[in-house]
Amino acid sequence: MKILFVSLGCDKNLVDSEVMLGLLRDRGHEITNEESQAEIVVVNTCSFIHDAREESVQTILEMAELKKGGLCRLLIVTGCLAEKYREEILTELPEVDAVVGTTAYDAICDVIDKSLAGDRVQAFESVDRLPLVDTRRVMTTGGYTSYLKIGEGCDKHCTYCIIPKLRGNYRSVPMDYVLEDARRLAASGVKELNIVAQETTTWGKDIYGEKRLHVLLRELCKVEGIRWIRLLYCYPEEITDELIEVLRTEPKICHYLDMPIQHSSDAILKRMGRRTSRSELEAVIGKLRREIPDIALRTTLITGFPGETEEDHEDLKSFVQKMEFDRLGVFTYSPEEGTPAEKMPDQVPEELKERRRDELMRLQQQVSAKKTAAMVGRTLEVLVEGRIPEEGIYVGRTYRDAPEVDGYIFLNAEEEIISGDFVTAKATGADEYDLTGDVIYEFTE
Repeated sequence: MKILFVSLGCDKNLVDSEVMLGLLRDRGHEITNEESQAEIVVVNTCSFIHDAREESVQTILEMAELKKGGLCRLLIVTGCLAEKYREEILTELPEVDAVVGTTAYDAICDVIDKSLAGDRVQAFESVDRLPLVDTRRVMTTGGYTSYLKIGEGCDKHCTYCIIPKLRGNYRSVPMDYVLEDARRLAASGVKELNIVAQETTTWGKDIYGEKRLHVLLRELCKVEGIRWIRLLYCYPEEITDELIEVLRTEPKICHYLDMPIQHSSDAILKRMGRRTSRSELEAVIGKLRREIPDIALRTTLITGFPGETEEDHEDLKSFVQKMEFDRLGVFTYSPEEGTPAEKMPDQVPEELKERRRDELMRLQQQVSAKKTAAMVGRTLEVLVEGRIPEEGIYVGRTYRDAPEVDGYIFLNAEEEIISGDFVTAKATGADEYDLTGDVIYEFTE
């Protein structure tokens, strides 16, 4: 059967999609990107915030249209939206033939077989189950960069977050499975591994009784063919001296850390259920920068959390100015059904949330301009990702740029560069890089 697969949401969800694609390929199905050719459509959904739910529902409705004419026989919904709203999907969307929960995606082939036989299937397991699938994933990220998921679920239970109810408590993927996945990716040509989980920093605690991310990283560094290893989703309170030492000393590990913080006001952090204070955040950031002076730090913040006052917002503004993050994303608070924060008093109006978000982003633009100017004179390694033919330029990333979420290096080269190659570039001005050789690179943040 020809299967069209639509993956929505985060990079963790994308890994699940790639695993399902691998299982479907192994069963003999053909993957297609052409809607008109699809006999089966699978939509792997997200339900993290309101906008993600809206996108998921809209995509399902669009795919349902394919069943009204043409070849499409089955529409299957998987992922977080299916986990949370299984009954509503089956009741309100008769076009959907099957729903598959977040921890049952390894049953996708059997679900298809049963659906083709005429059954309307529900496939769900305990949210604390950990599927361990021995298959070669189907790559969807360009061939030389990939996400490596090392854990599932989360134990933090922040008051605004629905993830523990949809994905369960934290479970580490055993080291043997992680390493085998990494070796398969490297053998297929992957050069950059982006380490992901709901929280990467507590890897191993449920298996070994202590955090062992630093041990796993040293083993991953031994995988031949891997050039860059990048850490995402590191909670600040879980960053250990051992982890910092691995970041500092292992050549393959990018001096880059994605560290979700969400706020700086002690009062809001407490209401969020976070486990840090502003002073503790400043301490860990200061330590990271002392130990690894060229580290690039990314974080995310939330504006308009219930009870956020102007004083809290001013605290966050001063924090952004003081910390000078290399990368910063700001989101307005989204009340999620079933979370404690949804029922908290003093909900903030949408207009005020957006104003506060915009103020923070304007501050960050000033920080980014300063950071860009400070890059002049530095020599960096660039991973080339492609070429824009009409402009005659190449596109790439440095260790400071995670795929999809950060900036690009634009490369004006007279000689051919192959996508997936690494080149060395020197910043000669705020707007350009000069390759070590005779190729000129133009750079924008």
